[in-house]
Amino acid sequence: MHVHVDFCLIPLGGDVSVAAEVAECERVLAVAGLQPRMHAFGTNVEGEWDPVLAAIKECHRRVHEMGRARISSTLRIGTRTDRHQSLADKVERVERLLAGA
Repeated sequence: MHVHVDFCLIPLGGDVSVAAEVAECERVLAVAGLQPRMHAFGTNVEGEWDPVLAAIKECHRRVHEMGRARISSTLRIGTRTDRHQSLADKVERVERLLAGA
């Protein structure tokens, strides 16, 4: 099943900055063959259900290895069965409407 996920990983404790941990997660997602799209409060990821969730699990594992004892993540998950629609398709549709097309 194809899935769209909005993923936000929040390491707790330690340094206030989480940039190193976010960068590590971006690497994990890319190595998993996904095409993450980072935004200011998380990352959009799309792909098949099991590989996407396995990559998110790996993000948690790697951030724990970086010394963070606690992590909180939020996931918003969307699936669609009537047709294939990529994250880019969704954004392009709205951009066309904004452009008056």
